[in-house]
Amino acid sequence: MDARGVKAWGCLKFAALLAAVVLAIGVGFWFLSDTVKRQFTGPDPVTVAQASLQGLREQNRLTTFAARYVAVVTSKQSRLGMTAQKTLIMPGMVRYEVDLSKLQQHNLEWDAAANRLTITLPPVEVMGPQIDLDNIREYSGGGILMRLTDIESRLDEANRKAGQQELVRQAREETPMKLAKDATRRAVERSFVMPLKAAGLDASVRVYFPDERSGASSEVWDVSRRAEDVLANRN
Repeated sequence: MDARGVKAWGCLKFAALLAAVVLAIGVGFWFLSDTVKRQFTGPDPVTVAQASLQGLREQNRLTTFAARYVAVVTSKQSRLGMTAQKTLIMPGMVRYEVDLSKLQQHNLEWDAAANRLTITLPPVEVMGPQIDLDNIREYSGGGILMRLTDIESRLDEANRKAGQQELVRQAREETPMKLAKDATRRAVERSFVMPLKAAGLDASVRVYFPDERSGASSEVWDVSRRAEDVLANRN
């Protein structure tokens, strides 16, 4: 190779080396700018919220409120010109739960302008009642008819069914449902506010239920156990 060729080859190597240096410097500045950007902008609130969402879903079911109710029901039956009746006093405990496993990404809305996270929870479910078998009380009248026929067992069955329905009816009244929703709302708000604050994000959190959003269903699921199933546990 003559002197001119050696000189051209040397220039080519220098140009390639210079290009590599410029590329390395460019990549370094990109990483530096990205690091500075992250340092000054802080963590992404959506990422923090997604992590909180996953943590809630892993809890599966959330119980934040429970209440005790007492049902008083009376059943009557007539036969052979006589009437028999029984009154049942049935106390029971009802739990209010939310199935957190049903939470999805679309249940979270981030408003960057307002710095606000909005969460729509699944409906509150009424669980139970868990009947207090030790404190059930019964009062009867028309003993002769009950001794001569099977009316007593029919009255007991009717009272147990009506008692359970009455406990669920009380549990689903407006006041206890509002208390259950408010307790659940506070618990979920804390579950998102605390991680956001720990990440240095001063964001507000609002929690709603489907019946509190426009155009949403107001359904409250009732997954109560039958009175026969509950009372069967006595044996």
